[in-house]
Amino acid sequence: MTRPAGLVLAVALAGFSVAAGGVACSPLSAPIAQPAPRSYPRVPGDASAIARRLVELETLLRDPVTPAADLPDLGHQQQVIYRVLSADRQRSAAVIQQLPSRWRSVAERHLAARRAFLAMSKRRPTRVPAWRIIPPEPLPQLLSHYRKAEAATGIDWEVLAAVNLVETGMGRIDGVSVANAQGPMQFLPTTWAEAGIGKGDIRNPHDAIQAAARYLVRRGGLKSIRRGLWGYNNSDLYGEAVLLYVSLLKDDPQAIVGLYHWEIHYNAQQGDLWLPVGYEQLQPLPVERYLQLNPRSAPPRTPG
Repeated sequence: MTRPAGLVLAVALAGFSVAAGGVACSPLSAPIAQPAPRSYPRVPGDASAIARRLVELETLLRDPVTPAADLPDLGHQQQVIYRVLSADRQRSAAVIQQLPSRWRSVAERHLAARRAFLAMSKRRPTRVPAWRIIPPEPLPQLLSHYRKAEAATGIDWEVLAAVNLVETGMGRIDGVSVANAQGPMQFLPTTWAEAGIGKGDIRNPHDAIQAAARYLVRRGGLKSIRRGLWGYNNSDLYGEAVLLYVSLLKDDPQAIVGLYHWEIHYNAQQGDLWLPVGYEQLQPLPVERYLQLNPRSAPPRTPG
């Protein structure tokens, strides 16, 4: 499934910051249930406040007593803080310096992964994409799919989770790429049709995750996961970013909770737009017009 850089969703995504509108809305999907409105997370104004908030977020996202209803906003703020810091090396260095040692490496890997994806992005679009953003499957269900695939193929579940994360935000983006890649793991139909790869429905999370594991094996992933990921997407930066997320999950499997609650962001010329669940565009739309209709997608102008 080697795909040219820039044509598939994962290449366009910069840690869920899309640089080019390469995915068209699927005409086959059911209507989206509209969630209750939420707010774009704010980032504290100074480095010490950001460091304190990151410690709080990382701790709460791993604490089993944190109410489930709080997790979406906690995960989203974690994501937005790392996105903002990744674009400001001086500010991020000041924050890293003030983090306790337990969280310093975590933050460094988040920032490095985000910057790897940003390095793949050559331009920032002026139109929002023709996509649908839908809720992902529940996390326990996704974890069951990843672990079933690991047991069947030997490909680590953390690799499958990271690929699912960077390809479609764990299934949030429902669409077909300009290269015709489809489903939550963004398979080309020709690859899906290869003997022993695709079984079932290309758009079904369970079926797509199992197929992704089989494909990574075929591309040499059991001997070298970097080689397998190169077969999945022929970019060293892609492999670097995926493996940074893998290392976070291997060091602490509870990191999956925060990643699961990351949202879809679109790195347009006019700013880092949040495309929430319920977003649906049948055709690309100028960002200015979209923001007139959906002002809550724009980042706040003042620190939190």
